[in-house]
Amino acid sequence: MAAVGDLQFEEFGNAAATAAENPGATTISIEGPGESPAHQAGLPRGSGGEEDDELLGNDDSDKTELLAGQKKSSPFWTFEYYQTFFDVDTYQVFDRIKGSLLPIPGKNFVRLYIRSNPDLYGPFWICATLVFAIAISGNLSNFLIHLGEKTYHYVPEFRKVSIAATIIYAYAWLVPLALWGFLMWRNSKVMNIVSYSFLEIVCVYGYSLFIYIPTAVLWIIPQKAVRWILVMIALGVSGSVLAMTFWPAVREDNRRIALATIVTIVLLHTLLSVGCLAYFFDAPEMDHLPTATAAPNQTVAAAKAR
Repeated sequence: MAAVGDLQFEEFGNAAATAAENPGATTISIEGPGESPAHQAGLPRGSGGEEDDELLGNDDSDKTELLAGQKKSSPFWTFEYYQTFFDVDTYQVFDRIKGSLLPIPGKNFVRLYIRSNPDLYGPFWICATLVFAIAISGNLSNFLIHLGEKTYHYVPEFRKVSIAATIIYAYAWLVPLALWGFLMWRNSKVMNIVSYSFLEIVCVYGYSLFIYIPTAVLWIIPQKAVRWILVMIALGVSGSVLAMTFWPAVREDNRRIALATIVTIVLLHTLLSVGCLAYFFDAPEMDHLPTATAAPNQTVAAAKAR
């Protein structure tokens, strides 16, 4: 049995030399938390790579995929599968709404707010609120414009709700689907393009529509100049969110294709804004009371009386 004095720690300057002298010895290398082994050191990265990671969020994407792989996925026909899309708290929703109202130049909306936990809760309720805001405000605008006219009879136009729902939800789902497919196709052509997931694109479009909720309420003001100023402000804010989000994903592509993609995104967004203003507010339908007309027999009787 070894004596107590024989059991002692020794510090060796060169582990390789020690192993060569004592082939049977066992060595353990203990490194500090801030140290990293030499074989794990990667190649130095240039400023261009760091800028791409800043705009596209490549590091966050890898972390998100790793965390997603650790999560236990459920079959798509179960309630638990869709419950994950609505697993978001109020703070996150408010933070994303604030980010859509105050876009930061040079910062990516997906990387800052969406990629860590993309959701459908915010986009769904923002679209639903916008549908009722447009429909109700359109009816009130029609009423206020013709208020005081003796021949005008107000009739609520409930069909505007269904029309607004079709327009808003079709835009919030079909346009992201087409854009996602296009980015996936270009990603197969140009390998250095980083594509967003479909859920992330839906989140961007959904939260970018929030600014139109207060804008639709203010569209009740019966002044065309005020309405067009409001739509230009809303279009500028929401359009800048879309442009700054998707430009980093296409800028490495062909220059013409990249510019055409951003222009198409902005034009479709402009068409939605101007179309809603023109259809629901600028051209209200009038429902006048029918004018009193004399019946044929009454006209003949009046002629005979003369």
